[in-house]
Amino acid sequence: MDDRAKALLKVLIERYIADGQPVGSRTLSKMFDLSPATIRNVMADLEDLGLIHSPHTSSGRVPTPQGYRLFVDRLLAVQSLQGRQAGNLPSKLPTTDPSRAVSAAATLLSNMSQFAGVVLAPKRSQIFRQIEFIRLSESRVLLIIVTPDGDVQNRILFVRRDYLEQELIEASNFFNQHFSGKSFEEVRGALKKELSSLQVDISRLMQAAVETGTSDPDLDESVVIAGERKLLDISDIASDMDRLRRMFSLFEKKTDLLQLLDVSSHAQGVQIYIGGDSELVPLEDVSVITAPYGVDGQVVGTLGVIGPSRMAYDRVIPIVDITARLLSNALSHHHTT
Repeated sequence: MDDRAKALLKVLIERYIADGQPVGSRTLSKMFDLSPATIRNVMADLEDLGLIHSPHTSSGRVPTPQGYRLFVDRLLAVQSLQGRQAGNLPSKLPTTDPSRAVSAAATLLSNMSQFAGVVLAPKRSQIFRQIEFIRLSESRVLLIIVTPDGDVQNRILFVRRDYLEQELIEASNFFNQHFSGKSFEEVRGALKKELSSLQVDISRLMQAAVETGTSDPDLDESVVIAGERKLLDISDIASDMDRLRRMFSLFEKKTDLLQLLDVSSHAQGVQIYIGGDSELVPLEDVSVITAPYGVDGQVVGTLGVIGPSRMAYDRVIPIVDITARLLSNALSHHHTT
């Protein structure tokens, strides 16, 4: 592509993003001071390259997923957040509760972009600093797990016999002396060797603690989504009920989202996935912009915005970038306090 074709493609896509109408050669000829015939020739070349196409109802052209891809990779100038938009950002997210910070980040992404905000919540720590067993009844024992960053998790163990308080203290002390700072997976292997000297019943209690520590659903990664109903206001998506159904089934399944966010957590900085061009976004006309966030420099999750491919990328990219930094700061602050 020569510079003229690139400039024309850039203006065509920017114009289409701005007003949603197919862009014709007459409109472009006014902007470029070129004859409509010259513009038509360049547009025909862009169409042959698969970067634009003509909807059935119009003589104008709209971008293809490949056209958007080239646009965001090579032609886009990202703006920094300025003025009122930057002023709408909170200086920080809640730092006392990591789960509140995660949901606040999803809401912030949605409110700032006017699309759906999505955050892959960090896995809860499977490493414990301390545990405690407390008797609730003949058949139930409360397991309290304190993680290295001070997060307290409670689980209920269903046990086969009534345990004396002294037995539970003994089991807690054994865990904390031998395994503090280890993961439940590591403990599982070590227990097989260590427990031969303990009573069989105490051994069972500890096995139950390890099983619940490694199988608890809260330890699995979860996706927090905010503002998905805002997508109903986007005419490109809302006018096609079939597309809307597929979009909402994507939110309900969450597995595709998990895969996408998991892949993007291994990438550096802001990533842009365009439906129809990326295998990770199953819907054409939908784009996902993501960025990883971390605790003390270690990536623990990903966040992003889901919206139409016809979105103002130059506006949404900095929103995603800054929100990732805000969430990183909030979680790192919680980690150190």
